[in-house]
Amino acid sequence: MEVLAREKWQARAAAHAARVDAFIEPHLARRGSSVKHPVHDFLFTYYAQRPAQLRRWHPGYGAALADAREFDGLRGYRDGAVTAEHVASQAQLVRGLLNLLRATEARPAHTGCFGLHEWAMVYRQSPDELRHNDWPLRLGSSGTDEVVEAHQVKCSHFDAFRFFTSPARGLNVLQPASDDRAAYEQPGCLHAGMDLYKHAFRLTPMICSDLVADCFELAREIRVLDMRAAPYDLLDLGFDPIPIETPEGKATYVRAQRAFAERGAPLRRRLIEECERLLATR
Repeated sequence: MEVLAREKWQARAAAHAARVDAFIEPHLARRGSSVKHPVHDFLFTYYAQRPAQLRRWHPGYGAALADAREFDGLRGYRDGAVTAEHVASQAQLVRGLLNLLRATEARPAHTGCFGLHEWAMVYRQSPDELRHNDWPLRLGSSGTDEVVEAHQVKCSHFDAFRFFTSPARGLNVLQPASDDRAAYEQPGCLHAGMDLYKHAFRLTPMICSDLVADCFELAREIRVLDMRAAPYDLLDLGFDPIPIETPEGKATYVRAQRAFAERGAPLRRRLIEECERLLATR
């Protein structure tokens, strides 16, 4: 087991905190002022990882922190290191994530959904029912509904599909469920890319927080694309729309979607390797 001197691990922990504070501090400032941001708040409000948890750096299983009284009493730790007993207790979680990650990696990246999941989430809703009702629909309610009806909706991600409105659910070619994610998820899906962050923090503190932060930063950029292609008008927040109802908008979306799939692939591979390493622990 590698033992990190206090000066070394403190420097790494400080660098990690500074890296994520660039995103955490604006979020906390908005929260303190009761201001909502439909793009940048998403990773903090949708996922079950609190800002303080993201900010805390962990070396991961296999490294010990010298003179690390700050870690005393933290879940999974003893004497400045994550224990083998804790890793063994998480075997079911790790196996489940590994199965999902491997299944997703094995599939080709499918494009052509054009971000219609966000449109299906507001299909036939009144303005008061919208999730982000502080922001108008770019094409209005009827125009938004027409876009959904003019396209084939093919969402493979359950955690997006479950937010479809009732009349939109039947329009989806696929019907993913909570217990068959591994049968549907594919690397071209924006939400599968964002979920790399969720998979990473669920493995905390068994993996290094540097990988968690890498996944967080990717997820944050994907969320920007997700909402630029959404039906909302977010120009006042500085986000130019990607008009996926047009050929030009579709082409722009697909290019960005493919680029994010390529960027997510090595992160997914690193998570797979971490899961394999943890399951090999005796």
